[in-house]
Amino acid sequence: MTPEQLSAAIVEVLATLSAEGELTLPDGPPSAVTVERPRQREHGDYATNVALQLAKKAGTNPRALAQLVADRLGQHDGVAAVDIAGPGFLNITVAAAAQGEVAGQIVAAGAAYGSSELMAGERVNLEFVSANPTGPLHIGGVRWAAVGDALGRIFEAVGAAVTREYYFNDHGAQIDRFSRSLLHSVRGLEAPEDGYGGAYVHEIAQAVVARRPELVEKDDAAAQEILRSEGVEMMFDEIKRSLHDFGVDFDVYFHEDDLHKSGAVDRAIERLTELGNTYEQDGAVWLRTEQFGDDKDRVVVKSDGQGAYLSGDLAYYLDKRERGFDRCLIMLGADHHGYVARMMAMCAAFGDTPGTNLEILIGQMVNLLKDGEPLRMSKRAGTVVTIDDLVSAIGVDAARYALARYSSDSSIDLDLDLWAKAGSENPVYYVQYAHARVSSLLRNAADLGLAPADHPELLVHEKEGELLRALADFPGVVASAATLREPHRVARYLEDTAGAYHRFYDNCRVLPMGDEEPTDLHRARLVLVDATRTVLANGLGLLGVSAPERM
Repeated sequence: MTPEQLSAAIVEVLATLSAEGELTLPDGPPSAVTVERPRQREHGDYATNVALQLAKKAGTNPRALAQLVADRLGQHDGVAAVDIAGPGFLNITVAAAAQGEVAGQIVAAGAAYGSSELMAGERVNLEFVSANPTGPLHIGGVRWAAVGDALGRIFEAVGAAVTREYYFNDHGAQIDRFSRSLLHSVRGLEAPEDGYGGAYVHEIAQAVVARRPELVEKDDAAAQEILRSEGVEMMFDEIKRSLHDFGVDFDVYFHEDDLHKSGAVDRAIERLTELGNTYEQDGAVWLRTEQFGDDKDRVVVKSDGQGAYLSGDLAYYLDKRERGFDRCLIMLGADHHGYVARMMAMCAAFGDTPGTNLEILIGQMVNLLKDGEPLRMSKRAGTVVTIDDLVSAIGVDAARYALARYSSDSSIDLDLDLWAKAGSENPVYYVQYAHARVSSLLRNAADLGLAPADHPELLVHEKEGELLRALADFPGVVASAATLREPHRVARYLEDTAGAYHRFYDNCRVLPMGDEEPTDLHRARLVLVDATRTVLANGLGLLGVSAPERM
């Protein structure tokens, strides 16, 4: 019995009590009840505080309500015992057969196990990475690549329609500095003081010259324009290639320059003006962001008639909403923290709901350690560590898992020596090894002609129960990861579940020894092993990490 099934059983009890007049619930029974694992195993398999939550509405005291629920729930075929603790907590022990049934249910569900309809019908625009094409993708952007792609997979698992989008900033001053840096390289000059250094600048410059040799003879302005067009395209192609090799591809690559060329910026300002949320002052157009929670109003069109930086954001947000997205979720680096308030004010100014129609996640810094010392520079990029440096050091799987394993709002130190190890201290190796070990065991069983068979009532060993409860938690973990926007919950869950499997394997013989005749217990345990394989593979898949069958 999974927590979701137990929740449904409790809801059914509440509905029955209400229908029979033994319980008055003015708003009707809840659609779901929170069921959690108690901290102490002796308190049962699961616990709920539903009686404390509903007692006041029901016009009774929590323990009295808990008793009503306990009496009925205890009659459920899948429930062995229900105890009342403290002010009205319900501690529930699941019948062994009902707990054992989880394994067969998982195997039957296969790749669909863990999925739900939690976000069914929601159209989500998930914008992440969006690094400027002025150099190779650095480690901060790589973190968002891992976390963003995992979050997209998790959203899809709970029913959302997800569009992964990369905002291509090809309109700003950074592109000007990049093209000037390329020009200086072509002319044999040192990089501009505010420009970009690193071997990659010379590589790109030489590649553009090879494609467009005539630029060498042109004046600086004409040559720089060619370098801007060709060089930015080449740099962006390289970023796309690096991301693809990292297992991250985008559905939409949106060019900022298109917003300005298409008139989208003007349309957005017109819309805000119609809503009464702009005004003119000192020759500029201002957005009334202060009344929507920002610390001050913001200029959207400068006195010289040029759009301010925020103007592109206005147009881009409106464009997303007009494309039909219910939720626009943007992932930004720590240096954008001060930008959140004005973005949320912008959302409200359009008449939308901040936190619902627009969400912003802020990611903190990543520090890489090698031989115990900070790794600060790339041989190629010169000033930063790049995606290719990280993949070269520890591989795609370890890099994706390591970056998705921690809460995005905390900075992390990644020890490259640890993440490159083939040992249990390396978290991704530990989980992948568990999957490989499970796969090997199932191959050995097949070689013996021993097939899994459902006998849930036989899975009564303490370590079997521990593993079954862990596997039953998976859908709830996926739902929490989606709701809280925290893919790291899946990674930590996988490590705990791999540990539960290893403890089960060490205590419960799965295959017969020597000439021993196979029993139904062996077959039942094979179902449990197969269920473990399913959960580990599904969980790793949500993180974009492979589930090897051999290691």
